[in-house]
Amino acid sequence: MQSTAVPPKEARQTPALLGGLIGKILLYGLLFFLALLTLFPFYWMFVLATHAQGDIFSAPPPVWFGDYLMRNYDALLARVPFIRNIWNSVYIALMATVTTLFFASLAGFGFAMYEFKFKKQLFAFVVASLMIPPLLGIIPYYLIIQALGWLDTPRAVWFPGMAGAFGIFLMRQYIASAVPKDLMDAARIDGASEFRIYWNIVLPIVKPGLATLGMLTFIGQWNNFLGPLIVLSSRENHTVPLALRTLQGLIQTDWGAVLFGTALAVVPLMIIFVLASKQVIEGLTAGAVKG
Repeated sequence: MQSTAVPPKEARQTPALLGGLIGKILLYGLLFFLALLTLFPFYWMFVLATHAQGDIFSAPPPVWFGDYLMRNYDALLARVPFIRNIWNSVYIALMATVTTLFFASLAGFGFAMYEFKFKKQLFAFVVASLMIPPLLGIIPYYLIIQALGWLDTPRAVWFPGMAGAFGIFLMRQYIASAVPKDLMDAARIDGASEFRIYWNIVLPIVKPGLATLGMLTFIGQWNNFLGPLIVLSSRENHTVPLALRTLQGLIQTDWGAVLFGTALAVVPLMIIFVLASKQVIEGLTAGAVKG
């Protein structure tokens, strides 16, 4: 009777380990390729911002930096007060972000941790307001800003949205899942006031949620075009999207200046993403672990 030899354990594991290694190499290679594919438009935008208009539309197009950067910068400032426009966008985005984080987290804290009359109806109204198309509010928005005398002022852009329904909904859901009510009861026993519980206990726990909301709010306000277009008229008060739009003429457009301004406009968004990405990833990871 012929016996069948059983291969040793190490020999059986070698093909599995080799297959796992090849799979990881292929996965990382695919991720690296997709990362390059995502970053290339940003790289190419910065490259074209350093070239003259004739080079931008040449065939083949340039893929390395040129020597036309300062000329595009001078052309940009000759057309619009772009440094002032950048400051306007920074001011509006920061004010909108700070006020949204405060009021949305405070309202979300109230909805998540307290019981009061008509709580469910009020929260349902907040959620239902998310379904209203923003275009329906353009005329009332303009009339209210006009009645307040805020036309052509930065606060006309950031003030109306500082307690948005999306922010309230997001913070309510995050606080309800991340903050145990027993912790609040323990703080009350120690003599902490309700606002101190919110400020010193709740906010440190929900930092990932705040980072996510803050990043979304800043990016949304930075890219906001319709709101400033309605209420801001003078070039000195324009935001970056409006300033870039004024550079594009019906007959002739200096695309070198446009691309240089666009490259400058992207830099603050990259900084915000780098600063907030760690907290955002921690929040997503924590949610995955809890689930």
